[in-house]
Amino acid sequence: MQQALGEKRRTVVVTGFGPFAEHTTNASWVAVQELQKLGLGDEVDLCVREIPVDYQEIQDLVPALWKRHNPQLVVHVGVSSMATTVTLEQCGHNNGYLGLDIRDYCPGTHCCVQGGADCLVSTIDMHAVCNKIADAQLDVAISVSKDAGRYLCDFTYYTSLHQSQGRAVFIHVPPLGKPYTAEQLGRALQTIIGVMLGELHRPSAKMIGQMVH
Repeated sequence: MQQALGEKRRTVVVTGFGPFAEHTTNASWVAVQELQKLGLGDEVDLCVREIPVDYQEIQDLVPALWKRHNPQLVVHVGVSSMATTVTLEQCGHNNGYLGLDIRDYCPGTHCCVQGGADCLVSTIDMHAVCNKIADAQLDVAISVSKDAGRYLCDFTYYTSLHQSQGRAVFIHVPPLGKPYTAEQLGRALQTIIGVMLGELHRPSAKMIGQMVH
């Protein structure tokens, strides 16, 4: 269908991570590349970006993505060796970062934003999304989590939530083949993000992320 006159196109930015540790091919970036092939429909401008597992780079790149694209939503995708489902993370945490990144660096403050809230919550209700996905007959399992792991995934999520007043999302995927293919993960991301865009327009959607001290 032709876009209605005056209707504003929506921009969605989706990121995946580069290699780190045993993840020489990072399933998150591979899944995002599969999503790029599929797209998010004619009314959505999809921008994808690979980001490094690097604290200092994240602190510069994430705000730059928000400023450059002014997106309706940013979706960060990361890999978890422990995940067996596609996992929707509800919140990001400010403190407790002890793990070293690919440059053997860790913030001396062990936090994302000095003086920031301990926890920021996405405006999108992940349980509502998960319930709707259950009816979509995807060939992947979906779950919800409130702990993104206190490494670069969690760090990126909090940084993005802080930048956007809650209009960010983080999705963990399992390593490739454990048990899903890149194509399955790409299709899952396409469906999940489509539902999330619908949730943003619900009257009950919060306008800012909740802060927990």
